[in-house]
Amino acid sequence: MLGADEAGKGPVLGPMVAAAVRAYPDAIPDGVDDSKRLSPARREELDAALRDDDRVEVAVAVVPVDRIDDPATDMNTLTVAGQAEALAAVAEAGDRAVVDAGDVSESRFADRVADAVADGEDDDGTGIDVTAEHGADESYPVVAAASVVAKVERDRIVADLDAAYRDRGYDGVGSGYPSDPATREFLRAYVDREGDLPECARRSWSTCEDVLAAAEQSALDEF
Repeated sequence: MLGADEAGKGPVLGPMVAAAVRAYPDAIPDGVDDSKRLSPARREELDAALRDDDRVEVAVAVVPVDRIDDPATDMNTLTVAGQAEALAAVAEAGDRAVVDAGDVSESRFADRVADAVADGEDDDGTGIDVTAEHGADESYPVVAAASVVAKVERDRIVADLDAAYRDRGYDGVGSGYPSDPATREFLRAYVDREGDLPECARRSWSTCEDVLAAAEQSALDEF
């Protein structure tokens, strides 16, 4: 059975990460749960256990910032694409997958993921049966496992960004979410110093628009 989920739909910084896990139910570690319900340390432990188990196959797909900002797409489409890319990397013909629905219509989302897996450029036309449910990571251990893998990978990427910008004299990037004061302060500080947004920022997010507008107003006031 396969499960797929994603992490990082809402942040203003960094990519979205989708993950897929293929395993028999008895290979999923005890205590796996929706990643939001687990501590960072516990997520790391479970991620390592999944990756180290020969009975478990894991794949991740990273959806970068420039793809998220593309006006020709939307988050539902990107969620479909991310989950499908991860699933295609581990799926075998005839597999059954349960995924966390990224659309108000569960059936429509399931159909789109199944079609994307079958039509993906990097696979061999693998056909799988896909069921999508809202809150699937709370009901299916294999989907919860995928949510853990996605979250750990996303957190690793943000930690690398944080370290890189600290090396450049900033006070870190925070969690990357718009509600995080540390993230908003990082964006303000970066724009004040560089005159533009950092490459890791989702320029199409309203948070970025607000920061740029505030910087422009400040410059006008000084003038």
